[in-house]
Amino acid sequence: MSGDSCQLPLHRLCLQTQAISTGSQAISTGSQAISTGSQAISTGSQAIRPPYEASHMVCPKSKTCSYRAALGLGNKYVRLNVGGTLFYTTLQVLTRQDSMLKAMFSGRKEVFIDRDGWILIDRCGKHFGSILTYLREEAVSLPPGRQGVLELLAEAKYYLIQGLVELCQGGLQEQKELSLCVIPVVTSAKEEMRLIQACTKPVVKLLYNRSNNKYSYTSNSDDNLLKNIEMFDKLSLSYNGRVLFIKDVIGDEICCWSFYGQGRKLAEVCCTSIVYATEKKQTKVEFPEARIYEETLNALLYETLPVPDDTLLEATRRRHAHSHAHCGSHSEEEEGPTHSGADLRERVRRIHVKRYSTYDDRPLGH
Repeated sequence: MSGDSCQLPLHRLCLQTQAISTGSQAISTGSQAISTGSQAISTGSQAIRPPYEASHMVCPKSKTCSYRAALGLGNKYVRLNVGGTLFYTTLQVLTRQDSMLKAMFSGRKEVFIDRDGWILIDRCGKHFGSILTYLREEAVSLPPGRQGVLELLAEAKYYLIQGLVELCQGGLQEQKELSLCVIPVVTSAKEEMRLIQACTKPVVKLLYNRSNNKYSYTSNSDDNLLKNIEMFDKLSLSYNGRVLFIKDVIGDEICCWSFYGQGRKLAEVCCTSIVYATEKKQTKVEFPEARIYEETLNALLYETLPVPDDTLLEATRRRHAHSHAHCGSHSEEEEGPTHSGADLRERVRRIHVKRYSTYDDRPLGH
């Protein structure tokens, strides 16, 4: 074969040259595509940043997002920052009842999370512990005092916990009912003793029974009887909760006050006497206001334990003796042990209105 036989025909040489040129263009196009892909990857790498770094670039303190999106479904424990007070509880407790907390921690409502992972709730944390207790047990002890219950009620309404709202409203209603002044009216001596023995507070009893009167009344008796009743009502309103006030309408007296402490009778003030007029007897009712106040205050000495000692009781008795020694309207006597060494707390003071001989209420000898 000669050297000319190795030369290709002209048309085949042109075809090969065109194929090589086309391949070079394809390679160039592929290189450009690879370059474009690299740029896209580079751009994507810049767009993808760690969540922590991105959050610090936007807001260095907290971020707003769905709770489940931020922490995932597998997290069972939740850290809460409620108005600066920190709480640690489970997701099951927060989502147990239908409330705003369930909406927050089931992904339906956005939450605020700080950089340390604490979920921020912009409310007072004073009663949030009671709210968590109610969510766990569906029952909680209400805080003491009306103001505390009102504060818990406001929080329950904010978190939309209907059961706790009803519980607080019921507690407020009970407190309103307890503020009423209830005066028992005894119908038998047995019932009276049962009330007095069972009560740990001082007891003040007013006995008024007009049916015991056998005579007509003096001119001021009706007014004085009403004054005694009005004073009983005033004392019961002023000392309700500290003293048990009892009304007796079946006793043997017309108007008589009795004072008890620690289940024992302390004193008695009888406000009635018989007036010996010139023609007929009459019943007189007095209103010893100062003495009633005094015995009520003495009964308050037995409000708490221990009961007053003999020194204090002796001092009050000496004061009574001096202040009433020259009083012509009342007489005082004591019943109980009188021997030396006897306990003064076993004695009962009895104050009675003295008898008069004239219709115009002047004492004997005047």
